[in-house]
Amino acid sequence: MFTLGGSSRQSLASLRAALDEKVKSSSDCSAMSSDLFSALSVLDGSPALRRALTDPTRDATSKAHLVSELFGKSQGGLGADATALISLAVGLRWSAPSDLADSIEQLAIEAEASSANKAGELERVSNELFTFSRLLVENPDLRQALNTPTESHNRKRELVKAIFAKKSAPSTEKLIEHVVTGIRGRNIERTLDAYTHAISARRDRVNALIRSAIALTESQRTFLAETLAKKIGQPVHLNVEIDPSVIGGVSIRFADEIIDGTISNRLAEASRALVAK
Repeated sequence: MFTLGGSSRQSLASLRAALDEKVKSSSDCSAMSSDLFSALSVLDGSPALRRALTDPTRDATSKAHLVSELFGKSQGGLGADATALISLAVGLRWSAPSDLADSIEQLAIEAEASSANKAGELERVSNELFTFSRLLVENPDLRQALNTPTESHNRKRELVKAIFAKKSAPSTEKLIEHVVTGIRGRNIERTLDAYTHAISARRDRVNALIRSAIALTESQRTFLAETLAKKIGQPVHLNVEIDPSVIGGVSIRFADEIIDGTISNRLAEASRALVAK
């Protein structure tokens, strides 16, 4: 799990909101994910670069210029969406240089999760990652092989391909390949746990909790799902909760937003207005 504190937590929240906007307009979230994973590899390979990009004494413009030189498309590097996210990242404040890399990793995972969601496969990917975690528990030899630093990345990829044999979702295969080759000082279990939590974080952003006094009709559910999908740029799963206390109307909670159109809320607002007078 990515555990960030202080300014790093706020910076990651800003980056995830920026990723939401990129996902809305991106035609290939998987390519954006690959670009972010490539940038992560560069950051992991250079502590000096991480320090330079998180140095609070350097202005954001000079750091963004450095990002453009390193990763910009003009240099044969990353796509515009990933480069923009990294440029935003280096302009934010980080409690530790490693937090920048951890946050880029989370964005990369969530971008791939968004690709799976657009393909209608996010739940499948989540289930397949869980299946892989159980496989590691039940097969100590496999777990040891994937945890061994001297085992080549190619060998680890071959093991994973042999296990799944093209029977899993494309996003699952891609993410598990990064799990086994991008341990980043963790063991395989902790790495997979971090990926699973990042997937859950993205899934939470495309789940909407609907509170209503009565059950919604199928047409109402369809209308709400389509409206929210247009707002966030990808499919939305509705969880409907029947709550007589709302009296009428609906309350919608998704991502970091709440749309409260319930009668109970309007009555409460009217009551507060009367008290204020």
